[in-house]
Amino acid sequence: MSGERRVFDKEFKLMSVELSNSRTDLGALAKELDIPPAMLYRWRREFSAKQNGSFPGNGKVILSETEQELARLKKELRETQMERDILKKAVGIFSRSDGKYSGS
Repeated sequence: MSGERRVFDKEFKLMSVELSNSRTDLGALAKELDIPPAMLYRWRREFSAKQNGSFPGNGKVILSETEQELARLKKELRETQMERDILKKAVGIFSRSDGKYSGS
């Protein structure tokens, strides 16, 4: 097993997916392209799921408008839950009656 990770550009991945759609033996195609068959299957799955948004490069995920809205709402929910938890703890601390403060 080589220690170096190979990087494939978007054009190579798209060309591989197009070739795989026209071929029947994907194992032979993967051997010709010098890539593992599992990688070819993964590229096909990603391309069929996202079409133009597939293979963005360097982990930069391209989200659709609804996916962006969903991510924003999830972030907002996490922040709101964290604020709620902090306030619950604060109420618990201030509502303890330890006899030192009677309130006025």
